[in-house]
Amino acid sequence: FDPNIKEVNENELREPTDKRMFVLAAALRNNYTVEKLYELTKIDRWFLEKFKNIISYYNILENVSHSSISMDILKKAKQIGFSDKQIANAIKSTELAVRKLREEFKITPCVKKIDTVAAEWPASTNYLYLTYNGSKHDIEFPGGFIIVLGSGVYRIGSSVEFDWCAVGCLRELRNQGKKTIMVNYNPETVSTDYDMSDRLYFEEISFEVVM
Repeated sequence: FDPNIKEVNENELREPTDKRMFVLAAALRNNYTVEKLYELTKIDRWFLEKFKNIISYYNILENVSHSSISMDILKKAKQIGFSDKQIANAIKSTELAVRKLREEFKITPCVKKIDTVAAEWPASTNYLYLTYNGSKHDIEFPGGFIIVLGSGVYRIGSSVEFDWCAVGCLRELRNQGKKTIMVNYNPETVSTDYDMSDRLYFEEISFEVVM
């Protein structure tokens, strides 16, 4: 949701395309009101308010630098969902520098389990995700795992509907008696073959997540 990718264009705001979100971000950056954007886009005001919160915090980040950003501002940015790379772009720094600063501030994510049983009883599935809004991990880290990286996003019809290459790799590692971690955010792979790995992270394939 980057306000610097597209220019404000009200005709583009009226048409629901895969690029409209960037125009919407630019419009919020240019002080378009939620009501005005609702009239143009017909996107529910609740969602528009959430988008506005993102751009408002992006503006806060742009008013600080790498040397002046505080731990509280950085932590809040991570809790909202900004990546290290997005923060770096806003404060005119680099992803590695932001990562190093975050580690110095001891701002690191918690690993949580996705509750697949709606809290009716303790979840036992291995669906995992990272969050900066937790206080402790839901799992332990004994080591000895091999990470398999998935192919990331697939659109239905692009080639195959799920990541058979990753599944084949997991199967072979299991045959060799290895414990595995799968990192992927292609929903077909993770929903169809959730039991192929010992731990499965619903996460994007990026430097920040993997490393």
